[in-house]
Formats: sequence, C-alpha cells, structure tokens
Amino acid sequence: MKIKEIIAALERFAPLPLQEDYDNAGLQCGLTETEVSGALLCLDVTEEVLREAIDLGCNLIVSHHPLLFRGVKQVTDSTLVQRCLRMAIQNDLCIYSAHTNLDNAEDGVNFKMAEKLGLIDVQLLSPRAVSVGARQVKGGSGVIGYLPEGEDSLAFLQRVKQAFKVEALQHNQLLARPIQSVVICGGAGDFVLDEALSADADAFLTGEMHYHVWFGHEQELQIAVLGHYESEQFTREIFRTVIEEVAPQLPVYDTEVMTNPIKIL
Repeated sequence: MKIKEIIAALERFAPLPLQEDYDNAGLQCGLTETEVSGALLCLDVTEEVLREAIDLGCNLIVSHHPLLFRGVKQVTDSTLVQRCLRMAIQNDLCIYSAHTNLDNAEDGVNFKMAEKLGLIDVQLLSPRAVSVGARQVKGGSGVIGYLPEGEDSLAFLQRVKQAFKVEALQHNQLLARPIQSVVICGGAGDFVLDEALSADADAFLTGEMHYHVWFGHEQELQIAVLGHYESEQFTREIFRTVIEEVAPQLPVYDTEVMTNPIKIL
C-alpha cells in the first residue's frame, strides 16, 4: 500500500477543509507514492520521534501538531523544525499531520475526550458545514455531552483527573449545583467558553486557558483545565483506528517518546 492511500483514509475521516485558517494540517514533507513500511503515531514531531521511526523501520509519521506551522526560509541545524525537516528528508520519511481538522471532525479529538470521560449523547457544540469536493461535511469546534447522572463538582473533577491521568488539574471555584452537561474543547480551547455559557453547560473542559478568561464565572459553570498535551493524548487512538481499517497488516506504533515539554514539580 502506498503512503498516499493512508493519507486519503485520514483525510476522509478528517477532511482538510475542516481546519482553521491559521493551521497547516496535511502533508508536511515526503513522497506519497512510496510504499508504506510502517506508521509511527505521535502528537509532536521531534528529533527523538524521527529517530524512533527510523529504528522501527517506519517511513510514515502521523502527528497531531504540524511540524511546519509557518514558512521555512532555510534548512539548517539552527532550529528544531529545521533539524527535523532535514532529518526527515535525509531518511526518506514522510510526515503527515491532522490538527484542527481532526479537532473539528465528527468523532475527532473532542469526541474521543468525551468518550474517555464517559459522556453520552455527544454532539458538536456549534456545527457547521464545509464543502469537500462535491459533498458537504459537518464539523465544529467543541462538543457537548452529558454524564449519565448528575454528580457533585468534586466528584466530577476527580473523574476528569482519573480519566486523563493528570498530575495536576486546574479548576475554578467548586460549583454548588450538580454537573451533568459538559462542553469539551481539546488543546487551547478558551475561545469556546462563551458558547459553553450560552449552552447553559454545567462544566467546561479544555487543555489550556488564558489567565484573565477565568474571571467572573464562579457558579456559572465548572471550569477544568487539563494541560494541552494531556487533553490530546488519545489522538493516537483515532489515527490507529483509521489506519488499521484500511491497512490491517501494516505495522503501526505509538511513539514511546514523551514530547510534552511541560513538567510538573
């Protein structure tokens, strides 16, 4: 099977038109007519991840965060991005990234987070249609779902901490009412907070928020912030499901490199 066939499957699941206008999801580098030898799945592309792919005999890396967010005007050893690009080209590695298109896709990142949290009746928070060729595809930033039964705020926060295995969970004042409806937006999702409030959600879960956005929402809804990496850690499960459906015999690996640059003391 050729690399382009794996990419086609990923783009059927999370079409590129679903990405935000600032993003650079899609093919980062490499030749897609090449036969795929194996796929390494990761959140971030680093030199350690590239070495891991080489050692495993994989010529395809599928990441959530794009290696190339902005234009590269030279390829030297002066930055991480340039070193990774140089290493990938030297070793005939293909890098493909599904970022905000996967965030915004149905059954994408936010749906996976809702699944881990045990939510039911999960739907896109503010669905929109985009054109993908001759067809219309529905997507949107954030989802809303429901706990099977309401639970107090401390129990909910403990549920979040356990489900995502986080060392430290940021949250605002404990909500006095039971929590049942939950809005989720993985990554840097505070731009969805106003929509969560408009939806009368009991809780809002995201990866990171700007400091001043926290103010003024005491007893409006329970805010819980996981950490950017922690909120998107299960993205690799989505990649694996899509790839194994079209190429069940292909060697597929989750990276063993911890790429989260943030450490907690």
